[in-house]
Amino acid sequence: MSAVHHAESAVRPEPDQVLKDIADYVHNTEITSELALETARLCLIDTMGCGLEGLRFPECARLMGPVVEGTTVPNGTKIPGTNFQLDPIRGAFNIGTMIRWLDFNDCFLAAEWGHPSDNLGAILAVADHLARQGQPLTVKDILESMGCLALLNSYNRVGLDHVVLVKVASTAVVSKLLGLNRDQTIDAVSQAWVDGQSLRTYRHAPNTGSRKSWAAGDACSRAVNLALLVKKGEMGLPGVLTAKTWGFYDVLFKGRPFEFQRPYGSYVMENVLFKISYPAEFHAQTAVEAAHTIHKKLADLGKTSDDIKSVRIRTQEAAIRIIDKKGPLDNFADRDHDINYMVAFPLIHGRLTTEDYTDAAASDPRIDALRAKIHCVEEKGFSVDYHDPEKRSIGNALLVTLNDETVLDEVQVEYPVGHKRRRAEGTPLLIAKFKRHIAPHFDEAHQAKIIDAVSDLEKLSKIPVDKFTDLFVKA
Repeated sequence: MSAVHHAESAVRPEPDQVLKDIADYVHNTEITSELALETARLCLIDTMGCGLEGLRFPECARLMGPVVEGTTVPNGTKIPGTNFQLDPIRGAFNIGTMIRWLDFNDCFLAAEWGHPSDNLGAILAVADHLARQGQPLTVKDILESMGCLALLNSYNRVGLDHVVLVKVASTAVVSKLLGLNRDQTIDAVSQAWVDGQSLRTYRHAPNTGSRKSWAAGDACSRAVNLALLVKKGEMGLPGVLTAKTWGFYDVLFKGRPFEFQRPYGSYVMENVLFKISYPAEFHAQTAVEAAHTIHKKLADLGKTSDDIKSVRIRTQEAAIRIIDKKGPLDNFADRDHDINYMVAFPLIHGRLTTEDYTDAAASDPRIDALRAKIHCVEEKGFSVDYHDPEKRSIGNALLVTLNDETVLDEVQVEYPVGHKRRRAEGTPLLIAKFKRHIAPHFDEAHQAKIIDAVSDLEKLSKIPVDKFTDLFVKA
């Protein structure tokens, strides 16, 4: 009898090209775009404010602190808005969670959406820890670390949440901060793809309660842990993406390799979207702006939301898939991910704030009654422009019909105030938002000190990281 052998080869393959490209970008790319650095400054300011605002909500604040109560780590990461000092892994969870809690931080929309500032949970935690050990890191190092996996690759369509990108990107960046070389960074990034399965979540799916507002914090903490493990000698998995049967592509991406619209660079940071006017999931930002316009129109006509018979929302395909919900909304997270709620509330009240997603605010019976009168339809042009790299619009248009059959003029908004095309208009409003968010935490003298420190790119860039963090911690 002739023997037939089917044993798999034990020869380690070359690292997947995607892993090498990420490591090369992190280690070899010099950020020269002034637009990217200035946008990163605004992003950092806004993110710190959003984290402090998140702490005002007990559900977020109770997740802060060490695993073992009373633990303090010498030279550890200091947590903004608190007096905690933690190891960088737990610090990354704390900072990442508070940043993301209200979904009020920045955004980037493409085939996959995400929040570039989510990575600051890992970046700030590691940089602050290293600075307190004596490494001469400044805020410029943070800004350069903030900045295309999502452009053509839709993870949500295969049941994966975009926080997998937070883990991968954060692992790459903190690997460099921690002193890992290129090959070690490749190993660390490969590890970041391994437990992608565990990042299958149901944060945006119907009938599942709520999204996990701490998911980005969890991804940040995993990233720091993986980089530290590789620094101690843990091996990588060079074929983690392409391995037949067992690799990420075959197991989790329906056998398709990733596609890339452009080389790694500063494009994403240059085109960050800021949530300035409303704490609303970004696909609904322009719909909320249109709803405010219609609320004023109703008032001018001597009408209220009670006079509305129906509301049609022309929107992008992504909005229908992600945030068009019917039926009961059980909590804050459900409400800020329902376009019908986010339109109904300002039509009724003429406002939409973080407090307007609470149980108390949502108990108004007019909200669900109006939600039932709202329906979404896809506008193909909006969907096309949403993906156009030269536009990246997030269009919505509201058409209101009144009980007496009067049809109001449709209100259409394509670019929200936080869009790159409205940056000049949006920047003063972003600074005002930041001031509102720090006000409950610090006295006026300290607020003025913070505002002065972040007032321009040159001044902010030179501040040592630990001194920057100290501006935001409790005395």
